[in-house]
Amino acid sequence: MKAIVNQRINIVDALRGFALAGIVIVHIVENYVGAPTPENTMQGTHIGILDSIVDGFIFLFLRGKFFALFSFLFGLSFYLQLNRKKEGEDNFIGRFIWRLVLLFLIGYVHSLFYRGDILTVYALLGVFLVLFYKVSNKWVLIFTGLMFIGLGRFTVFLITHGGNIFIPGDFSPNSPLVLSYFEAIQHGSLWDVFKTNAVEGHLMKMDFQLGVFSRGYITFGFFLLGMVVGRLRFFENFRELTSETKKVLIYSIVGFFVSLGLVILVFSQLGPEVKFDNWLSMLGLTFVDLNNIFMTFILICVFVIAYRKNWGERVLNIFVPYGKMALTNYFIQSIIGTFIFFGWGLGYLGTIPNSSAFLLALLIIGLQVIFSKLWLSYFTYGPLEWLWRSATYFKWFKIRKEKA
Repeated sequence: MKAIVNQRINIVDALRGFALAGIVIVHIVENYVGAPTPENTMQGTHIGILDSIVDGFIFLFLRGKFFALFSFLFGLSFYLQLNRKKEGEDNFIGRFIWRLVLLFLIGYVHSLFYRGDILTVYALLGVFLVLFYKVSNKWVLIFTGLMFIGLGRFTVFLITHGGNIFIPGDFSPNSPLVLSYFEAIQHGSLWDVFKTNAVEGHLMKMDFQLGVFSRGYITFGFFLLGMVVGRLRFFENFRELTSETKKVLIYSIVGFFVSLGLVILVFSQLGPEVKFDNWLSMLGLTFVDLNNIFMTFILICVFVIAYRKNWGERVLNIFVPYGKMALTNYFIQSIIGTFIFFGWGLGYLGTIPNSSAFLLALLIIGLQVIFSKLWLSYFTYGPLEWLWRSATYFKWFKIRKEKA
């Protein structure tokens, strides 16, 4: 039984590291902007056909998919903590909420560098997981399905008609709000970036998360899905669930191509300048979400199928240390990325071709994988993981490993 548990932990950590790798590729190619970009400011990122291929690859396989995978794993982690509670941990709910408070604080510091931070979003949405932890799988999956097909988006659009919820103005590329932010990250000091991200960045992000773009609703849906998959003990028994995994893969491939066709059909009717102030555009955004969701399912299934193979397990276990230190690596990669692109650092914003940025992302991933493996050969936890755990339990956990 112990061997099964260890396999489960390994594949989950490997999958988390894999998800983090996809996230850093997207962020590096996007130059860590975390907002719309003004017209004629990113020409240097597209200088050849290879840059357009990278764009297409990221749109189809990475953007919107790996954040979903990371969210799925957050919900799975919630179940693992709940399972430990059933084995004797006291005051699970209070400790979990306190853990989210700490995650919010870590995320807020991170958001000062990069306004696209997801940690603060996870901390806020994670509180609502508590409402579902005793709800049956059937009702959790029904609610998840409603999130995935756009209930949140349609409800918000019915009320706002496409307007913002938290911050006035619009997010068009040449709006004063976007131009001011871009000026700060392109030419401002680190303090200027901190100032624009401290409050305005979070309000703008919450409009993206809870407005018609609906990222937060999809995130919470994946939280719930991860919790259900944890209840079903899929990752404890993934080697035996071969036919089930293949069925999900086949259905997801079909769903991916059908939703992609619907995306193309809807947006072809909206003209070259799409405005998100009508029901057809809302339907188009929902098809985009479904396309991302099906690709996320495909990624999970392919990862699991590959991991069942001896060669696949050996290769994918490269991501295990990276995944174990996901919080630390996520924080560090944002500091590295913003230093490379923003004005307070090297100032390469909008000047590095996408193809080169893609290779740069692979380099950062490789270096972080090596760093994580080296660090965990001497220490039990990553630096931020250790701090988070110690603060959660109000005691300093021993971080250095015992010498053999």
